[in-house]
Amino acid sequence: MNEKYLYSLIAVIALFLLAYAGVEAAGLQYLFGIIIPYLAIITFVVGFAMRIMDWASSPVPFRIPTTCGQQKSLPWIKHNKIDNPFTGGAVVIRMILEILFFRSLFRNTKCKMNEGPRISYVWEKWLWLFSLAFHYAFLTTLIRHLRFFLEPVPFLLQILEKVDGFLQIGLPGVLISGVVLLAAVIFLLLRRILIPQIRYFSLAADFFPLFLIIGIAVSGIMMRYFTKVNIVGVKELTMGLVTFHPHIPEGIGAIFYVHVFFVSVLLAYFPFSKLMHMGGVFLSPTRNLPTNTRAYRHINPWNPEVKIHTYQAYEDDFREKMIEAGLPVEKEL
Repeated sequence: MNEKYLYSLIAVIALFLLAYAGVEAAGLQYLFGIIIPYLAIITFVVGFAMRIMDWASSPVPFRIPTTCGQQKSLPWIKHNKIDNPFTGGAVVIRMILEILFFRSLFRNTKCKMNEGPRISYVWEKWLWLFSLAFHYAFLTTLIRHLRFFLEPVPFLLQILEKVDGFLQIGLPGVLISGVVLLAAVIFLLLRRILIPQIRYFSLAADFFPLFLIIGIAVSGIMMRYFTKVNIVGVKELTMGLVTFHPHIPEGIGAIFYVHVFFVSVLLAYFPFSKLMHMGGVFLSPTRNLPTNTRAYRHINPWNPEVKIHTYQAYEDDFREKMIEAGLPVEKEL
């Protein structure tokens, strides 16, 4: 049994208790509302930049893209222009489809053993659907929260919030992105816990961000629909953070600081985790390179110069001894 998800769950519960008790019992609002968010943002920016610069400086002398189609070769052989791109433009199209629509995940299948025994391959449409829903819901939620950091709130953000809450269920209205985000991340978590093959190779580092995002979503939903918070005070705090005049307003509940602490931990953890695929996908040589190895010869520019000793030079050095030994030579003395 893989119990690593329990370690991650306990870690997130401990973070919740730390923030809640720190605010309610110790009165550490300034620590959890100002100091930790600033440290988390600095860690995120510096760590993200260092990882990107490290990847960007890595030498990639050869074309190593992953493909699932026919490479361009002879004129009468049909070429798959998207799955095996030959030009930079085709690579851009492939990257757009990958980043915006998760095209490779859409084509993903899983192996299944049936009676017989017989092996079959099943299309993992639900994994693609919930992954796509998770990322777009997360993006929508992130953009929607920009209204707390901008004054006045841009018109496009107001439109986005109206579209997100178009169902008008209850008061305040239900925001679709929050519900979809929570449902999608729970699906991804249960998939790792309930499917034995995936649970076997999953690490605590795979479960921790999922539990952390669940904590962020649940605390956000609680503030909006159940416990309520002082929105004016929240806006005042966030505007103080972005204008570098931070202060703690009165009347903000402990759940808000728990929410901010979870977000801060996620930001600080981001550059050192698998979540860095957000930036790494743009620098992946298996995705961002054309497959033109049949048209161009790629020579490693980092190969060290090798001092060679040709046969002609060898014969010049040992011609007399070769003739004395009866060995044939190309040139006589």
